[in-house]
Amino acid sequence: QVELVQSGGGSVQAGGSLRLSCSASGFTGRKLSMGWFRQAPGKEREGVALIHSTGETTYVDSVKGRFTISKDNAESTSYLQMDSLKPEDTGMYFCAAQGTLYCPLHPVAYNNWGQGTQVTVSS
Repeated sequence: QVELVQSGGGSVQAGGSLRLSCSASGFTGRKLSMGWFRQAPGKEREGVALIHSTGETTYVDSVKGRFTISKDNAESTSYLQMDSLKPEDTGMYFCAAQGTLYCPLHPVAYNNWGQGTQVTVSS
């Protein structure tokens, strides 16, 4: 049974940093693409960052240069380091994973989701 367990998040002032973690279990095979998504109140869930099974990364334009996604393959854990946070980064953050070599940064491409963690950035 696939399970994604998130940790991290919280509240921080603008300009601060937070780190999110997502530990995946239950995947068979060696392919694992992991992504991070966020959802603000009243808005649709949007992709933030993705690391393919190959190690290649993709970021939404609004976080480029501020967020860094990484993955520990041995631990099947993804990290999202968020620096220079802005109030508009506020939202519920979800990790997602698929046992594929590549996966698009879109919610419909993922069947497996973490429980979500709140990130609040105050001005």
